Formats: sequence, structure tokens, C-alpha cells
Amino acid sequence: MLVPTAMGKGQRAVQAFRSTEFIEKPRDQEGLVLGGNPFKDAPSTSASLLSKKSTVLSEKSASPAVVPTVSKEVIEAGLKDEPSELESVPTFILVTTYLSFLMLILFAHARDFVGKLVNPEQYVQLREQNGYAPMVSDFESLWTRRLYGRIRDCFNRPITGVAGGRVNLLERVSHDFNTTFEFTGRIRNVLNLASYNYLGFAQSHGPCADKVEEAMREHGITQASSRVEAGRSKLLVETEDMVARFMGTESALIVSMGYATNALNIPSLVSKGCLIISDELNHSSLVSGARLSGAAIRVFRHNNARDLEKQLRHSISQGQPRTHRPWKKIIVVVEGLYSMEGEFCKLPEIIELRRKYGFYLFVDEAHSVGALGKRGRGICDHFNVDPREVDILMGTFTKSFGAAGGYIAGSKALIDYLRLHSHSAVYAEAMSVPVLAQVSSSMRMIMGEDREHALEGQQRLDQLALNSRYFARRLAEMGFMTMGDPGSPVIPLLLFSPAKIPAFSRECLKRNIAVVVVSYPATPIITGRVRFCISASHTREDLDHALEQISDIGDLLMLKFHKDKVQPQHLKAE
Repeated sequence: MLVPTAMGKGQRAVQAFRSTEFIEKPRDQEGLVLGGNPFKDAPSTSASLLSKKSTVLSEKSASPAVVPTVSKEVIEAGLKDEPSELESVPTFILVTTYLSFLMLILFAHARDFVGKLVNPEQYVQLREQNGYAPMVSDFESLWTRRLYGRIRDCFNRPITGVAGGRVNLLERVSHDFNTTFEFTGRIRNVLNLASYNYLGFAQSHGPCADKVEEAMREHGITQASSRVEAGRSKLLVETEDMVARFMGTESALIVSMGYATNALNIPSLVSKGCLIISDELNHSSLVSGARLSGAAIRVFRHNNARDLEKQLRHSISQGQPRTHRPWKKIIVVVEGLYSMEGEFCKLPEIIELRRKYGFYLFVDEAHSVGALGKRGRGICDHFNVDPREVDILMGTFTKSFGAAGGYIAGSKALIDYLRLHSHSAVYAEAMSVPVLAQVSSSMRMIMGEDREHALEGQQRLDQLALNSRYFARRLAEMGFMTMGDPGSPVIPLLLFSPAKIPAFSRECLKRNIAVVVVSYPATPIITGRVRFCISASHTREDLDHALEQISDIGDLLMLKFHKDKVQPQHLKAE
């Protein structure tokens, strides 16, 4: 059992990070790089940069004694109740969306009823056989068979090569209503707005790929063991130390799988007699970890600090069910960036509640680390919050770092405990050498510690922020209804109607644009959406081309619900 002091407020590692300026390049009025690959002119050495004034930190910014605090203005601004985007949705759209789903479900049941009479052999797996009950009932599998199956061509599209700013898509067709697929043998190069390649590190060439090759020649491919046996390598220890410095914590633990970072570490932190208070829209890995722990679970309304405080007050005052004994531990679990909504968690408000009620705070930074903040340190960097205010910082390397796996960062006592008690450390295999090399090389570049590419990391951060704000603003100007906070690299665009969800995906594919569409049960039934993932590897020409095509699709499918916001500006760069 982990005692509270082992999770506590350990001293932050004293490390001044160098903040380098991005490479000066020709830019348009929006600040975006004009044409070409935004990283192709990165310097090969840092000799010419040593005299630059911009690469030297001022005394104030370099001082480790400066502790960022949460301003009162930020907290008060966050406490104001903001109107929901859905409040401005025309009633006609909401009514027709509900009616559309109702019609689909009714027709699905009707097809099942007739099919069982006319062609019963196709429903054998849904009936009792030889005294055995079916694995799933016809009602439980109705959604998969009758609704998802009809639009399966919009999902799990196979690719080949690197999923960078553009990606090669293997073309396939179906002649039996998406029951099976056949490859045509053709490859289509499409603009990639579907991958979490936020900083553009998904590359098969360049400095990171070179580092990976060097590491494999020196260390091989894998340790073929868990870290507690023979998997604790020098490269693993060095990378964990780097992650700790990057996040501003005492120590860090690296896990070879992102999902398992949550699912296998949360049960090590809490157990029966503890309480987890979770945001209602948390990722399924957090939900799995909470359920496996055996702790009591309570849910608060998404990103609502008032409801969180209400849950805290009730839980602390009432204690455990039946006995009313105090909870052993209370952990609040949130995400830094909610990938399905493109929203930032209200961290300053939650920090204030933590100071008031004394709970432990677990922040999942799977999508925010590397993508948010002036230095790419995630949600704490974005809000200028001291990482010591967060007990457990979790993140993954899948998105911003172009790798795989995840990490837990916190106090040394916490990490030492997890190394001995977490199933991810005791039983799971240690992270492979190529992935460790990719993580360390990309992180060094972001931190400005790679002398040969000292400016490229900061340039990627800058480019991502500019791309994200520009793309979201132009969508809103064209009249689309979008979700999320300014600066989020994930930009959801609401589609509503179930018929428009596959139609939007197919129309984008016709125009050589890869997107991700999402519907129920991953989202509420009325908020089906397309989720655009912006990358630093996208140029202004890429974004303008996508916006022009998306505008045409919006006119075709009548998706511009806010036409009064449209401004008469030509989408193409002059």
C-alpha cells in the first residue's frame, strides 16, 4: 500500500532549460511559414548561433528560484460560466439528428426481424447452440452489425510508409456492403489531418532517425526482459532522467505502452478504501485503471470545477459508505487536453481546490505534453503552473514525440514505489531501444540540448501553435461550428446528423484528405464530429488547400450553421 507521503510534494529538480528562438523564415501575415518543409533549413551546427542574443536566457527566466504561481485573474476568469456551443445549435438540427438515429434503429430492428425469417443461417451465431448461450445477443450487436458496419469503410483505413504531414493510403473497395474489402493495388498520397503527429517527428529521415539507427547498432533492438530482471539499461535510465528534467519533477518511470501507463499504474496507487474522482470524459485507459484498482469511483461534470468541489465536500464530509470512516486517499483524475473535445482542463481552478481540500492530483498529459506551452512542457507550462503542484504527471510519447509508450513523473518516493509495485514495471517488457532513442532524441531537440539542431525544437512548437490557431479561426469564419480552446492542436467540427458523418469522410477522401470522424458511443449521440489533428509539419499551402476543400464539403452537406460569421475572404494565399 502506498502511503500518502510517498506520493507527496517532492522537490522539483533544479534545472534551467534553454529557451531558444525559432529560425527566422519568410512568413505571411498570420505568422505561418511560406511554402516547403518548415524544418528543411534547420542549421546543421550551432556554431553560428553562439553569438545570438536570443539564445541566452535572462537572469529572471533562468533562475531556478522563480516559482510560477496561479494568478487570481486566471482563476476568476475560469470560474465564469461560459455558454455551451450546443446552446446555439438550431433546434431543427437537434430534432432531425434524434429522428435520424431513431429511424436507423427502427430499420435495423426491422431488417433483423425479416432476416431471421428469410435467411436464418446468417443469424446462427446469435442463437443458442448445443446448450450454449450466444457470446452476444442480437440486441447487443445491433449497433455494430447494422449501423457501424454500413460505414466501416470510413474507419481502419490501411496506410503504408510514414504518417507525416502527408500519408500513403492503400486503396480498397467492398462489393458486399463493407462486410469484406479488397485491395485495388493503388496507393493514394493524401494530406494527413488524422494522425497525432503534433510536432512532426514522425519521419523516416532526419536527426531523430539517425539517432535511432546509431542506438540500434550500439544497443541492439530490445532487452527481452522486464526492467526488474534484465531490462534496466543505461539508455532507459538516461531517458527517464531526461523525462524528469523535461517535466520539472524529481523522477520518472517509463512504460512501454501508453494505455498500460494508466491502466496498470493507477491500481498501484489506490485500492479499497480510497476514492477516485474522475472527469466524466476521461480516456478509457483512466477508466480501466480506476476500475481495476478496487477504489470507489465518483464522476464530476466535464471540466466543471464547481461540480468537482461539490463532490469533494460531499465525499470528505460523508466518508466511506456505511462506515463513514475517512477515505484513505482521495485522487482527482483529469486530462490536460481532452482529445475528443479539444479542450484544456481548468488546471488553475483545480490547483486551488487541491490547496483547499488536500487531495492528490493525477493529470493525464497524453495529448498536451509537447503540444502545449511555450516550452512544450504541457498543461502546466501552458498555465504557468509549478509542476510541484501536481502529484502525478502522466503522459505518452505517441503523439508529440513520434514514438510509443508513456511515462509517470513525480516525486522520487512515488517513482521508487511504482518501480517495485507497478505491474507495468514488474511484468511488462522494458521499452525497446529504437523507441527509447526516438524519445530521447526528440525530447533533446525540444529542450534545445541538441547542439546540432538547437533551434529546430522551438520552431516546431511555434509552428504548431500558429497552425492550430489559424486553422480553427478560419473554420469559424467560414461558419462551421467547432469545439475546443484556442491553440489546441485537436479541432473538432460538429456534424450532428448520422448521415453526414460518413458522407464527410468519403468526400474528404475524394479530395485526397485523410480525416477522423467520430460518433456515438465515443461521443454523445447528437454531437457526431470530425476531428482535425494539426501538425507542425503542415505548411500554409497544406492548410489553405484543406480549408478550401472543407468549405466546399460544408456547402454540399449544409454544415455551416453559423453563416453570419462568414467573412468574404479568399481562402487561397495571394
